[in-house]
Amino acid sequence: MNTARFVFFGTLNDLLERALRGKEIVLTFAEHQTVKHLIESLGVPHVEVGEVTANGQMVGWEYRPRNGDRIEVRPAFGWEGEPRFVLDNHLGRLAAYLRMLGFDTLYKNNYCDEELAALLTKDSRILLTRDRRLLMRKVVRYGYCLRSLEPQEQLQEVIRRFDLLRQARPFHRCLRCNHPLERVEKGAILDRLEPKTKLYYEEFARCPACDQIYWQGSHFERMQGMLAGLKTSADKADFYQTHRN
Repeated sequence: MNTARFVFFGTLNDLLERALRGKEIVLTFAEHQTVKHLIESLGVPHVEVGEVTANGQMVGWEYRPRNGDRIEVRPAFGWEGEPRFVLDNHLGRLAAYLRMLGFDTLYKNNYCDEELAALLTKDSRILLTRDRRLLMRKVVRYGYCLRSLEPQEQLQEVIRRFDLLRQARPFHRCLRCNHPLERVEKGAILDRLEPKTKLYYEEFARCPACDQIYWQGSHFERMQGMLAGLKTSADKADFYQTHRN
């Protein structure tokens, strides 16, 4: 049997057993095993990885380590193009937050594995889940394993991982069904408004798919406050990274 030394960088350490974090890990392996298999055997899904090098040279997932190799594994970061998400079960609040930021986000609380696989294949969507084994499936090309159980912390994680704030278009998507919103004249929906809403608000949007109406009420102000907090958190993270490197 051969041995190789593995070093994981940055947030990938979150996915390792606590005793292995921040350390050089010596793995024993058989000649037929690929670097992908060995990395995932330690609990790190392939979709979390941005770059793998063996002895300083870039290698692909099918690389078969050699005895004495030093394998360095770095996390993925950022996203090219418009990110589109599909969320695993029990992530409804996170789905609403991502839609609030204007991102195309599919969610229901009873997806089966076959449905998720079909959605990922059809639209090249990013899978967000806490199920690492699901992320290790070959059909999953893009994904992220959520560390936190708290929805707002989960949102911060996703924003950092995919660099989302620069692409956000808040309040342009229906929180209920994900469809883009359209502006609607107040007169066209007047009979559906509560008296105080009629009195205090003039600008409205409507979802053409589910007919939900939106206006800049107290919920809008709360969301704006949350967005400001996210921006502050992102700025602090950028400052920390800049001054640490």
